[in-house]
Amino acid sequence: MKRFFAKVHLWLSIPLGILVSVICLSGAALVFEQEITRALDPQLYRVTPPAGIRPLPPSQLAARIREQVPDSLKLSALQLSGDPRKTCMASFKGAGRRTLSVDPYTGEVNGWTKSHAFFQTTRELHRWLMDAPAAKGQKSVGKAVVGVTTLLLVVILVSGLVIWIPRTRKALKHRLKVSCNKGWRRFWYDSHVALGFYAALFLLVMALTGLTWSFGWYRKAAYSLFGGGTQQTAAAHAPAKGNPGQDVRGGHGGRGAETERQSDYAVWDNVLEGLKAQYPVYKTITLNERSAQIAPDPHTSIRRTDTAQFDPRDGRIGEIVRYRDTPRSQTLRGWFYAFHTGSWGGTVTKIIYFLSALIGGTLPLTGYYLWLKKKRRTAKE
Repeated sequence: MKRFFAKVHLWLSIPLGILVSVICLSGAALVFEQEITRALDPQLYRVTPPAGIRPLPPSQLAARIREQVPDSLKLSALQLSGDPRKTCMASFKGAGRRTLSVDPYTGEVNGWTKSHAFFQTTRELHRWLMDAPAAKGQKSVGKAVVGVTTLLLVVILVSGLVIWIPRTRKALKHRLKVSCNKGWRRFWYDSHVALGFYAALFLLVMALTGLTWSFGWYRKAAYSLFGGGTQQTAAAHAPAKGNPGQDVRGGHGGRGAETERQSDYAVWDNVLEGLKAQYPVYKTITLNERSAQIAPDPHTSIRRTDTAQFDPRDGRIGEIVRYRDTPRSQTLRGWFYAFHTGSWGGTVTKIIYFLSALIGGTLPLTGYYLWLKKKRRTAKE
């Protein structure tokens, strides 16, 4: 049986090894994108709270923003942080995913948040091998190749684990460590075997969750397995905008007269006060035209938001749909994203995912080295 799995492992790894390395290494580079992006432009995300001064109410922030942006930009959402050291984020109709950083104490605009070119290119490489689909949801050769490679990576990892299982406890002890004083071949062999074992579980989680973005049939099956209905799968898979836990999308969009009537944004002041009374501690509150999204837990990066509807005429808060009461089909994508990127456990799991993806990128290279060494030795004999 092991011989069969060894052949499967070898003959899948040889043609796919380079692709696996590209996907894993680019994935490793994306793990800390949010942290690196914020470190490169700290003024867009952090502010020093002035002593004794409270943040401006939403209506005053909206007025200050209007003074500093073109008339063609219509404010659609304000994301307010529960952390006094973080900036406010403003979204505009027709501006796509771009958000404007604003000082919550003065209303001064800091600049547009952005994804750096390095991460944009790395994401295209990771998801589509630089062959992005013409439109969202469409197919491309690069997307198909990444999907098939990821699917076969699951087989490679499982077959590798079957080969790895030692026959004795003594052998197990040797399999779990890397020897650094027995020559290069032994070092690379131990690196391939031992490090591959440590990273295999996390690589499997990344691959199995990542496949939901590659194949519709797989996504439906995976969501159904975890309780997501077929009808609601498409809605659950709708791409989220912004960073995890920081949804800055516009609201539901009202009827024309009511939307225009809220041009002074005064009702947002009432909405914010009402929500603060119900959520004394929160991560973010995002005010839209007719609803507000509240991320109540400051310590999680998973998208767990409550949604509050309010009357656009006076800001009176109506129904609040709690995250815990949201149908599972609508929360699955957030969980799949969190388990794919490692954000579900904060910095600790991100470090583990980064190291696992890095190891995953080197496994094909060490495998090629060992394979070529074996071929040369066999040829000499």
